[in-house]
Amino acid sequence: MSTTRENTAIGRPSQTGLAQQGGSGASASLPSRPRRARRGPGRPGRFEIALLVGPAVIVFIGFVIFPVAMAAFYGFYRWGGYGPPTDFVGFQNYVVILTDPAFQQALAHNAFIVVMSLVLQGPAAILLALLLNRRMRGQSLIRVLIFVPYVIAEVVVGTGWSLMLQTQGAVNGLLENIGLGAWQQDWLSDPDIAIWTLMIILTWKYIGFAVILFLAGLQGIPEELYEAAALDGASYWQIQRRIALPLLGPTFRIWAFLSIIGALQLFDLVYIIWGQYVASTAGTSTMATYMVANGRNAGNFGYGNAVAVVIFLFSLVVALVYQRFVLRRDTAGALTERTKR
Repeated sequence: MSTTRENTAIGRPSQTGLAQQGGSGASASLPSRPRRARRGPGRPGRFEIALLVGPAVIVFIGFVIFPVAMAAFYGFYRWGGYGPPTDFVGFQNYVVILTDPAFQQALAHNAFIVVMSLVLQGPAAILLALLLNRRMRGQSLIRVLIFVPYVIAEVVVGTGWSLMLQTQGAVNGLLENIGLGAWQQDWLSDPDIAIWTLMIILTWKYIGFAVILFLAGLQGIPEELYEAAALDGASYWQIQRRIALPLLGPTFRIWAFLSIIGALQLFDLVYIIWGQYVASTAGTSTMATYMVANGRNAGNFGYGNAVAVVIFLFSLVVALVYQRFVLRRDTAGALTERTKR
C-alpha cells in the first residue's frame, strides 16, 4: 500500500511542487486555452449596417450639418439674400452682435426665461404629478385637461392670449366685473409686467409636458418600495420625500435639459403676441426675435445667419456643460463607482 502511494507521488507531481517551480514551469505544465480573435461584422454585416444607418446619416447631414455650415459661411458676408455673397466682412457681423445693446438685452431675457421656467414649472409640475399619481375620481380627465395646452399650436395660443390680454380684452373685463378694477393692467406693453405675462403663458403652455414626464417617472418606481416604507410607519409625504423625489431625479434632469434648450431658442409665442417691434420695447425680446428683426426683416441675411450661429453656439455650449456636469451619471448608466483594473 505504501509502495503504491510512493509510485503515485513519483509519477504525478503535486500542486505544491508546481506552484514552487516558477512562472515558466507552471505555464509549461498548465497550458492556457488560446483566445479566439474577435471577428468584425464581415462584409454582409457592414453592408447591412450601412443600409440601415445610411438614410439617417444622410438626413442628419442634409438637414442639420449642412444648414449650420452654410449659416456659418453666409455669416462672414453682408448679403441681401439674392445671388452669391460677394461683400466679405469677416468677423464684423459677430463683433456687432456681441456689442449690440439690443442683443445683450435679448440674451438677458433668454437667461431670465431659462431660470424662471425651471423655478415656476418644475415645482408645480411635480406637485401635480404627485397628485395625479394617486387614485382619484376624474383622474384621466384631469390629465387630459393639463396636457391639452401643450398640443395646441403656438399660433392659436399666441393669438388667443394676445386678444384676452389687450387693454380692453377679456382679462381686464373680468377683473372689472368681479370688482377688481384696480388690478387692471396693460399686460402686453408695460415693461415691468410683460415679461411676467410671458412667463404665465409659457407655464400654462408647457407645464403639461413636464407633468406627463414626471408621471411616467413616478409610475416606473416599484410599488414594493412604497409598501415597505408604509409598513415601517412612514407618512405619505415622508414616502414622497425619501423615495419618490430621489428616484425622480433622472426624469427631472432630462426635463430641465429640454426646458433650458427650449427657453434659449424661444421665438414663436413672443413673435406672435408682441411682434418684432413691440417685443423690444416691452422687454420680451429674445435672441430668436432679434435674429428675425435684424436679419430677414432688415434685408441683411448675412447678419441674420451670424446671429443664428451665435444662438447655435450658445445652445451647444449650454448643452455640453449640462451633459458634462449634470447628466453625466445618467448617461453613464447611473454607476456610482468604476471598477479599477
